[in-house]
Amino acid sequence: MIRTLQTNTISKTTRQNRLLAGMAFSLMLVALFSVTVGAFPISWANTVSILLEQAGVASLLHSPQEANVLLHIRLPRVLLAILVGGGLGVAGAALQGLFRNPLVEPGLIGVSSGGALFAVVFIVFGVHVPWAGGLLGNFGLPLFAFIGGLVNVLLVYRTANSGGKTDISLLILAGVALTALSGALIGLTIFYADEAALRNFTFWSLGDVSGANWNKVRIALLLILIPATLIVSQHRNLNALSMGENEAFHMGVNVQKVKFTILFLSALTVGVGVSMTGTIGFVGLIVPHLIRLKFGADHRLVLPGSFLLGAGLLTVADLIARTIVMPAELPIGIITAILGSPFFIWLILNVKKNQI
Repeated sequence: MIRTLQTNTISKTTRQNRLLAGMAFSLMLVALFSVTVGAFPISWANTVSILLEQAGVASLLHSPQEANVLLHIRLPRVLLAILVGGGLGVAGAALQGLFRNPLVEPGLIGVSSGGALFAVVFIVFGVHVPWAGGLLGNFGLPLFAFIGGLVNVLLVYRTANSGGKTDISLLILAGVALTALSGALIGLTIFYADEAALRNFTFWSLGDVSGANWNKVRIALLLILIPATLIVSQHRNLNALSMGENEAFHMGVNVQKVKFTILFLSALTVGVGVSMTGTIGFVGLIVPHLIRLKFGADHRLVLPGSFLLGAGLLTVADLIARTIVMPAELPIGIITAILGSPFFIWLILNVKKNQI
């Protein structure tokens, strides 16, 4: 019987690993399809031809115009959507695991709003500070957004924490309050902006990856992918915390250190993403929940699965946003809100039903 249980466990693990590999392969196919579609379509053959040419294989199938569109517009945009979507997904999964509540997500506890506030402050007032552009360079905006997200999440955590325990109701209430305050301060900051900055902020605030470029992709690789990888490495600690803080402590987990690490890395991942694409809601909420429905509560699978599904969801949302009203495009945040709002309502009703 023991041998049968071991065989079943190995078989289940193999299936789950294959499913993760299938998700990674599907993400690659979605990304390749996304770079071929748009107001200027590029065939699959020409797409492969351009990519092979970049790898050093000479090819004459494509035109220079197709190469410019794919390499300088489509590909950076898709890669940025993958990195930001994956970062939001894994940060949402980590925060839900940390607070042991499926309703927690980066936007709900103030990470996104804090990052947006500090990003807007940098955009509007950074040009008047001599050292902001020269000293910080391209890292100024992501750094400010990270600080904003970290400040908000620490304030929310300190407000909701009492006697070493976190009150989820207070956590959400504090997050709502700080999000409202951040929104008011963003409005006050925009009051001092010029008309062009106001238009850009309006579109950016709804989520936008149209400004993607290779410089942003490089920064995202450094400040989103690396923190997201470090979050995934915390899967054992999150599994221990899922049984309760006291139980995790007795298992040898430094609970306070793990809490700060998860909050720090989540704030960095989400804050940098917000600085590049604006506020994109619901990805950090619905993605981890969907992954748990398929994989269960094991963070060894939930965290990488959330990254892959978050990346795929935002890539698909961006594809819809830029093709549904061609040649114009919708803000990507509208698409994620339309997809996520009904699911959020269903999730609340489901939690309410389970409490009865």
